[in-house]
Amino acid sequence: MRTITLAILLGTAAIGASLAPAASAQDRPDQKAFFQVYKELVETNTTLSSGSCTQAAAQIGARLKTAGYADSDITYFSVPDHPREGGLVAMLKGSDARAKPMLLMAHLDVVEAKREDWTRDPFTLVEDGGYYYARGSTDDKAQAAIWADAMVRFKTGGYRPKRTIKLALTCGEETTFAFNGAEWLAKNKPDLIAAEFALNEGGGGLLTEEGQRKTLFLQVGEKAAQNFTLLATNPGGHSSQPTPDNAIYELSDALKAVQGYEFPIRFTDTTRAFFAGNAAAQPGPMADAIKRLLADPADSAANAVVSASKTYHSMLRTTCVATLLSAGHAENALPQRATANVNCRIFPGETVDATLARLKALAGPKVTVTANQPVRPTAVPPSLDPKILGPARAVAAKHFPGIAILPLMSTGATDGVFFEAIGIPVYGVPGLFIGADINRAHGLNERMNVKSLYDGRDYLFDVVKAYAG
Repeated sequence: MRTITLAILLGTAAIGASLAPAASAQDRPDQKAFFQVYKELVETNTTLSSGSCTQAAAQIGARLKTAGYADSDITYFSVPDHPREGGLVAMLKGSDARAKPMLLMAHLDVVEAKREDWTRDPFTLVEDGGYYYARGSTDDKAQAAIWADAMVRFKTGGYRPKRTIKLALTCGEETTFAFNGAEWLAKNKPDLIAAEFALNEGGGGLLTEEGQRKTLFLQVGEKAAQNFTLLATNPGGHSSQPTPDNAIYELSDALKAVQGYEFPIRFTDTTRAFFAGNAAAQPGPMADAIKRLLADPADSAANAVVSASKTYHSMLRTTCVATLLSAGHAENALPQRATANVNCRIFPGETVDATLARLKALAGPKVTVTANQPVRPTAVPPSLDPKILGPARAVAAKHFPGIAILPLMSTGATDGVFFEAIGIPVYGVPGLFIGADINRAHGLNERMNVKSLYDGRDYLFDVVKAYAG
C-alpha cells in the first residue's frame, strides 16, 4: 500500500471526531468471523523470498466455496515460472445484465520481514494496546480480508447486487521484478476483470497521536514510478596519474544537474480539488500561496511557499531523485565505470519518454541515461465522477459524521496503473484510518489500529453495496 502521502498530510487538515478505545471491536458474531479471515491471511507468509500468494489465494477461495460460490465463480491463476505467486478472481453475479460490473482489488504479497529485527514474530498476529501487530496487518491484507469477507457476507446473506461484483486478489505489487498478477490479468484476461470501475488501496483516513479522526481521502489518480540508470565510463588507469575526464566526477556533475532541476508545476482535476479544499485549513501564508498558485502555476513566490512542504512539492510535479550509486573497481585505480539509479515519480499526463529526454539533457553528452525495465504504464487519472464521490461521501456521513472527504492524488504508485491502462478507472477507497507512523507499513512492527479496522470494514461493506445497487 502506498500511504506515504496520507501520513505526511497529518497536520494539514482540520481535526474531526474522537476515536474511542477499541474494547468491543470483536463482540459481534460477524466481526469474529471476519477476524478469522484476517488472521489466517496475515499469518500466511506471502513474501517473495519464502512465502506463497498461491496458498493465500487458495485459502480465500476455500472460504468463498464454503459460503456458496460455485467453481465457475472462482478463477485461480498463476504461471509455471512463478507457481507461488498466483492469485484469484471471484465474482458475485448481478441481477441487471445492463449494469457494468465493479471490481474490488487488493494485493496479497507483503514486504520482507526478518524475525530477528521485529519485537514479535512478524507472521503471528498479536493484539497489544489497541493494535494488531504483524507484517501485512495493514498493507494490504487489511483491505484484502475486508473484500473477501464482504464477498462471503454477500453470498451467505442472500444479497443480490444490481451490478456484478468482482474480486481480484493478486501478487507482486511490492517487488518491482516479481511476477505481477494485476499486470498479467490486464494483458491476458482483460475480460475476466472487465469493470466500469475498480476500488483499490491508496485512500484512507488519518489519526492524530491522540487517536482523533481527521479528513478522509479518496485516491483519484497516482504518479507513475520509473527508474532510470545514469552511466559514465572511462578507460581508467593508475590513480597516481589522474586525468580531468573522471567517470565519478562526470556522474556527479550529472546528478547535481538533476538535483537542481525542477519539473514544471502541473494540476489535474484531482489535485486542483485537493488544494482548493485543503487551503482553508492552512495557516494564512500557506492558504494565500495555494490560492495564488491555483490561479497562476507560474507564480514563483507562491510556489516557493507551497513547495516548502515536501508532500505538496511532490503533488505539484514530476520528481526525480538519486537513490543508488556504484563506482570504481579499486582504491588505487581511476574509475572505469560509475552508475546511479534515479527514481522518478511521473505526474499524470507526462510520459516516460519525455522524462528520459529531460534526464538526458540534464546529464549531458558524457553520461548515458536509460530507462530501466520494467517500464510500467503511465498513470491515467480517473475523473472526479459524482457516481463515485457521491456514495463515498454519503456512507461516510453515516459512519464518520463530520469528517470530510477530499480527493487525493497519490505520490506513490499501486497496481491500479495496470487496470487503468486497459480502461478501468481505479479509485483508492477511504475508510481505514492510519496513524502518523503510516501504521509502520514496509517497516518494523507493522500494525493496524483495531477499532479502525472494524470501523473501516463496516464502512467499506456499506459503500460497496451503495455502488452495487
